[in-house]
Amino acid sequence: MKTRVFQDASQLGAAAAKVGAEAIRHAIAQRGAASIIVATGASQFATLASLVKEPDIDWSQVTGFHLDEYLGIGDQHPASFCRYLKERFVQHVPLKAFHYVDGTADDPAEVCRQLGQLIEAYPIDVAFVGIGENGHLAFNDPPADFATETPYLVVELDQACRQQQAGEGWFATIDDVPTQAISMSCRQIMKSKTIVCSVPDSRKAEAVRNSLEGPVTENVPASILQQHNETYLFLDQASASLLSSSS
Repeated sequence: MKTRVFQDASQLGAAAAKVGAEAIRHAIAQRGAASIIVATGASQFATLASLVKEPDIDWSQVTGFHLDEYLGIGDQHPASFCRYLKERFVQHVPLKAFHYVDGTADDPAEVCRQLGQLIEAYPIDVAFVGIGENGHLAFNDPPADFATETPYLVVELDQACRQQQAGEGWFATIDDVPTQAISMSCRQIMKSKTIVCSVPDSRKAEAVRNSLEGPVTENVPASILQQHNETYLFLDQASASLLSSSS
C-alpha cells in the first residue's frame, strides 16, 4: 500500500484521479480496453470531478462496474448511488458500458448472480473506492466476509454505517436509511490490478488509522487493503491526523 497525504480534499482528488487515469490509459494501450469499478459517497466527490476531466482517455473502450447500492432505493431518490453515478460520472464520459446495481429488483440474489457472472469476464484494471467511518470497504461492514469469492453479496448495514449515511445528509434520519444493500465483496475488490482509495475528512481519521496501522482483520474491513501491493491511499491532513507517520 502506498499512502500520500495532501492539504485538502481537492488536492487529494486531483492526485487520485491522475493515478487512476494513468492505469486506465495503460490498460487501453496494452490490450485495447479497460475495466473499472466506481464508488460513490462524499469521499469520491473530488476524485470523480477530476477523473472526468483527465485528458487522453478513450472512454469508449472503458467498461464500468458499480460498487454497491441500497436495497429498495430507486434512482429518483436523492441517496441513490445509481443516480449519483449517472450525475457525477457516467453522463460526463462516453463509456463503452456501465453496469449498475439494481437495488429495486424483486430478487436481489439474482441481481448478485447476474452481476457476478458478468464481472468475472472482465479483468478489473482500477477500483476507485473509499473507507467508511466504521472501516467498511464498499458496504462490507464489520465483521466483513474475507473468505467468500462471490463477487456481489446482499449485506446487512450496521448502525454506524447507517448513521454515517444520515450524518452526510443523504437521508433525513437514520430510520430512513435502508438496513440492507448489495455490495461487491472484499475479495472481488482485491482482484483489481490497481486500487485507488480516496479518504478525506476528519470523520475518517480513526478508520484510516485502524486500516493502515492495525492488524488485517474482518473487524476493520478496509485493513485487507494492506495485502494489495498496488493500493494507492489518498488522504488529506484531516483524515491522516491520527497516523503515527505519513508519507
